[in-house]
Amino acid sequence: MEIIFEPWAWYVSGPLIALIMFLLLIVGKNFGMSSNLRTLCTICGADKASDFFKFNWKAKRWNLMVVLGAIIGGFIASYFLSNDTAVAIHPEVIENLQSLGFNSAGTSYLPTELYDINALTNLKSISILIIGGFLVGFGTRYANGCTSGHAISGLSNLQLPSLIAVVGFFIGGIFMIHVLFPLIF
Repeated sequence: MEIIFEPWAWYVSGPLIALIMFLLLIVGKNFGMSSNLRTLCTICGADKASDFFKFNWKAKRWNLMVVLGAIIGGFIASYFLSNDTAVAIHPEVIENLQSLGFNSAGTSYLPTELYDINALTNLKSISILIIGGFLVGFGTRYANGCTSGHAISGLSNLQLPSLIAVVGFFIGGIFMIHVLFPLIF
């Protein structure tokens, strides 16, 4: 007998996220994934090269558990709690993506045309990944946080800069998918 696993419904996962955010607020902590990269860089000695990395990283050690939990949780969900590795997307979206050259659309979690090891031999794929990574890194630093930090932690703390950043993230995402994406592919 095969056990079928479904994603958690919003009314389960949403309140759980809200509970975690409430607990972090009570203990005076802020959540965000990009701050973990800063912490890891500081641990590796980046504080000797840039003042940005000169801070008390030991006070942020707790947030590294978030990264570890995300890795372990993702592994468990992927290998033990998932029946299918495909993302459930609308058939028209699959058609549209396949017309742009993403033949793996609808059959895999990530587009293999960009994230498969073979993509590293394709100059266009490498360029997209490098430029995209640079823009995400620049945007994260410029906005003083990442999407998870602003959208989950910042908004739950009712911070106006986080609201502005989240609105900017959505505008940027809409611009990317409707204007730049068709030009690139």
